[in-house]
Amino acid sequence: MHPAFFPIIGFLAGSIPFGFFIAKSQGIDIRQHGSGNIGATNVLRVVGKKFGITCFILDALKGLLPVILVQQLLGDVPQRDAWIVGTGLATILGHNYTPWLGFKGGKGIATSAGVLIALFPIALLVGLAAWLLFFYTTRYVSLASIVAALAIPITEVVRSVMAGEWRIPHLVFSVLIGFLAVWRHRSNIKKLIAGEENRFVPKSKRGA
Repeated sequence: MHPAFFPIIGFLAGSIPFGFFIAKSQGIDIRQHGSGNIGATNVLRVVGKKFGITCFILDALKGLLPVILVQQLLGDVPQRDAWIVGTGLATILGHNYTPWLGFKGGKGIATSAGVLIALFPIALLVGLAAWLLFFYTTRYVSLASIVAALAIPITEVVRSVMAGEWRIPHLVFSVLIGFLAVWRHRSNIKKLIAGEENRFVPKSKRGA
């Protein structure tokens, strides 16, 4: 199989709108509720906890599995690392801009987490710690996600300096997904600055 097929496979896997299907199974068009986003956070808010967690796991798996596939099947070819990270990036783009819903998808946090499990497990742990810290101190999912996304390239730079080894494809990828995550949250950033962003309130506690 030519290496170029792997990013295509990654994009198609990433484009599966699990959040849309999960909400639709409950008679809800998730695009018409909450933030209008098809990602796990909006599914959790609108449909419920178990549905949101299921969506997160599925979105993460569609990021993880294509990267594992290319790692296992891609032989010793030129620019091997570039093809691997390219597949991961294509998977995230498939989620963010799914062609099945008019190229309007999620913000890529869960899918990026799946890709990072395969590529940057340590950076993922740092990002997760940053997410938990900012989420539980502010209750803003968007802010926690932005900080976690920025922690990934910073961690990769620190790792490169400490190891004296610069994996350029990995570094470029970490910067790109960090930028992409921040870009997809640009409307949230405007709301945060204006003091209009909603803090996370579980469905079960709304109206209490």
